[in-house]
Amino acid sequence: MLKAPHRWLMTQTNAAMTKATFEPAPPSPTEVLVEIAGCGVCHTDLGYLYDGVRTTHELPLALGHEISGRVIETGEKSKAWRDKSVIIPAVIPCGICDLCQRGKATICRDQMMPGYDIHGGFATHITVPTHGLCEVDEKRLAKAGLELADVSIVADALTTPYQAAIQAGIGPGDLAIVVGIGGVGGYAAQIAGALGATVIAIDIDDAKLATIAQHGVAKTFNATEISGRELKKEIRAFAAARGLRATEWTIFECSGSTAGQQTAFGLLVHGATLCVVGFTMDKTELRLSNLMAFHARALGNWGCPPDLYPAALDMVFDGRVQILPFIERHPLDDINEIFEAVHGHELQRRAILVPA
Repeated sequence: MLKAPHRWLMTQTNAAMTKATFEPAPPSPTEVLVEIAGCGVCHTDLGYLYDGVRTTHELPLALGHEISGRVIETGEKSKAWRDKSVIIPAVIPCGICDLCQRGKATICRDQMMPGYDIHGGFATHITVPTHGLCEVDEKRLAKAGLELADVSIVADALTTPYQAAIQAGIGPGDLAIVVGIGGVGGYAAQIAGALGATVIAIDIDDAKLATIAQHGVAKTFNATEISGRELKKEIRAFAAARGLRATEWTIFECSGSTAGQQTAFGLLVHGATLCVVGFTMDKTELRLSNLMAFHARALGNWGCPPDLYPAALDMVFDGRVQILPFIERHPLDDINEIFEAVHGHELQRRAILVPA
């Protein structure tokens, strides 16, 4: 018998979430029941609660898609997952459609996202398909000085920029520029560096820039102090001084803001790749002909294929990407206070909500 499973429900926009007990759905043959260890608070969750971004599941709905936990019950065909520690993909593809079979899982039309299509991770338990589950080696987890809750953020904040970097083809000798260094951007910077690139970080928060400078970033810029043509000129000078190419920069837009998008687009050079990672409902005005003139490309990044999760997790276990300096744990029952703090930009680190 499970001990009082409960979840926190969004009932309407701009309203406090409410706690409710529930009976977890028994796993089907290809599903498992996971006891949640932790769930990260993502910028997208704020969009649902505060900005009116629609979910496919009708309200009330438990949000949360960065989930780690332990399998406690399994379906008939899923017994091998019993008692395993896992990370649940933020976007779960079906695994059987034509798109999935052709390696295009991120655009699977039958994909499922916790906290959007089904009840999510701001809860004690969740029932999910086994397809895409990423096993967490508890010995390596302990050796890295981490708890299972800590790696919940791998499900989105880390794997999404990892997918972006792999899709862009980042490698040694490249110049990577990350716009917006909080949350996803901090991992984008570390991942690009781990793949061999020289990394520049741009943000409007000096504290965040100072933190990421301790984790492999070669140069930082505060966009409130330098922007537009002067920023691009400074980056060109930096690249020249380091013997890096003046062409083919890879630019990660991770801020999810109009200003960040405009900054990122303004940094296009010949052969550049613009990776759109951050999300915003706001519109921006851009001259798309710049893509033509620079023979550049812009790539969207919706989640990460589950088959890339193990390699991303290896980066954490091997110490190439640090997560502890960028996270903080809080009790799940403090969810409303934590959401307000994140929404008000009061936290410097990504919040992980942990069930009692």
